[in-house]
Amino acid sequence: MLHRAPRTNRLLSLLSDDDYERLRPHLSPVVLEYRKSLYEASRPIEHVYFPIDGVASLVITTADGGSAEVSTIGSEGMVGLPVCLGVREAPSAVYMQVPGTGLEIGAGVFRDELARSPTLHLIMLRYAHAFFNQVAQSAACAHLHRVEQRCCRWLLMTRDRMPPGDFLLTHEFLGMMLGVRRTTVTDVMGSLQKAGLIRYRRGHVTILDHEALQQRACECYNISKLEFDRLLGDTVIAPRTDKKHRLVSEVG
Repeated sequence: MLHRAPRTNRLLSLLSDDDYERLRPHLSPVVLEYRKSLYEASRPIEHVYFPIDGVASLVITTADGGSAEVSTIGSEGMVGLPVCLGVREAPSAVYMQVPGTGLEIGAGVFRDELARSPTLHLIMLRYAHAFFNQVAQSAACAHLHRVEQRCCRWLLMTRDRMPPGDFLLTHEFLGMMLGVRRTTVTDVMGSLQKAGLIRYRRGHVTILDHEALQQRACECYNISKLEFDRLLGDTVIAPRTDKKHRLVSEVG
């Protein structure tokens, strides 16, 4: 995850100029509204998305209708990872939990480009490894750390994926991420607001003290960031000098 990054997508910023120029004509800006479905469980994945800001939620739904959020995706990654692994559908669904913007490309076109370019394929495989590591870290975090620590972690991760200022974060989403009831979310957010770390009004969060919030978060926040940097080390904060900066205005 990136801290206050420019409005671009991390994976696109890592591509070689040749790979990026082949993708660019097929990338379309898209508004990712709250609750927008990006793909559904056990149905063909028709599009791949590269978020610019906002947070998508990977959700598993059980036979009795229960659902659990197992991971999130923002500007550090992509939605449609099964396509990179040669799969056309998945047992999970993805929809937007925090609205934002992104770039969309047809799954078939992207699949063809993966087959054409070993370098593009390698970057996506490295992202897949980083993503699965994040899922594993989150599973361990849910068992080992206190609710407030985990809440601080998710607040920081969400803020890193958004433009400066406040962002929408519902009690429902926080409850899913933390695996707790909404009353517990209310208590934790109230405690953080009373301590002066955040402001939370009508579902909108403003981080007031990033350093103090990071001190209250568990180590999983920094571990995940370091792992992404290790596997996808060329970041948009310090892009390679032989590549253009991949902003939303460049596509189309």
